[in-house]
Amino acid sequence: MNDRAALDLLLEHGPLSRTRIGKLTGLSKPTASQLLARLEAAGLVVATGTSEGRPGPNAQLYAVNSRAAYAAGLDVNPQRIRAAVADVTGRTVGTFKLETPGRRNVSAVRQVLDALDGAVKAAGLARGDVRRVVIGTPGAFDPSTGRLRYASHLPGWHTPTLLDELAAALPMPVEYENDVNLVAIAEQRLGAARGHEDFVLLWNEEGVGAAVVLGGRLHRGWTGGAGEVGFMPVPGVPLMRQVTKANAGGFQELAGAHVLVRLARELGIEDIGSGEYPDLAAVLVRRGAAAESGPCRQLLQAYATGLATGLASIVAVLDPQLVVLSGEVITAGGEPLRELVESELGELAASRPRLVLGDVQQHPVLRGALESALATTRDEVFDTSAH
Repeated sequence: MNDRAALDLLLEHGPLSRTRIGKLTGLSKPTASQLLARLEAAGLVVATGTSEGRPGPNAQLYAVNSRAAYAAGLDVNPQRIRAAVADVTGRTVGTFKLETPGRRNVSAVRQVLDALDGAVKAAGLARGDVRRVVIGTPGAFDPSTGRLRYASHLPGWHTPTLLDELAAALPMPVEYENDVNLVAIAEQRLGAARGHEDFVLLWNEEGVGAAVVLGGRLHRGWTGGAGEVGFMPVPGVPLMRQVTKANAGGFQELAGAHVLVRLARELGIEDIGSGEYPDLAAVLVRRGAAAESGPCRQLLQAYATGLATGLASIVAVLDPQLVVLSGEVITAGGEPLRELVESELGELAASRPRLVLGDVQQHPVLRGALESALATTRDEVFDTSAH
């Protein structure tokens, strides 16, 4: 327990002296020295210079050995796979982006291997150096069938043997997680939800989704579908049946990126541009946040009302302490949008959770995948190698 506590302190604070480790853990100097010698012999810590700028002799500093283990994360969507490798300290050491629209005839397994190998090569490593991989996708793999659900728009990922094929192709354990759940993990460990055990994360990029954290743990639901709020019936749009087959309906039709583009045309907003819906919607929301009045501000207000309408149902059921607003389309609105959503939600919901914008802006799905993979990797390496 002392070994693991020391390693966690080194991860949190960076290089520490023997004396500082002793004070933070409550251990005596001789015990702290024995602990560091044990961890150094196990290859988990390394001496890394000396302290300077303090009275008295300089003290030897120790840090976690970044080469002790590596983990990888993959962020998958219909357009691309983004992969990254991190060392055990959490530092990203290699990244790779594989464009996939032109690879429809290439199997999902091949795409995963190509993306992972690209990141591994960029890190100067071999595939076998990676101890664990976490893959984030839209939807979720049903634990009872092993098939991907709630993501009909992800071609090539619905074969019933996919998980077995990936397990056979990769030399390390592989885990799978919903992409929005991974964003919640990133925010809980690194961002706006740190210190919170009950929160909801609302996401809007390619689609509308949510992640639910209760008691500090992700709530995934019986089939992995907890948080698939894009399908949730809401007032303001017609009821749509067989929503999973259509991959549309409900909240998605009230606040999705494509709705914003359509609304912009209805409001007479000019120079909408062309391209993917998330990018166009983000530009429109950003313009609305910068405007004090006019059609762009009307669009922002309508978007805020749509988001608050869906959130009101979520809040009524879960009564969370915190709501984190995330995703490219939402964060483009910044504080002006957050304030409008908070005001609207205050009128639509009985409880009043605190609303904040997500802090993890740079590839949050990928960062969450890395954090998830690193957590398990550290447990394995720290708890076995030290003893």
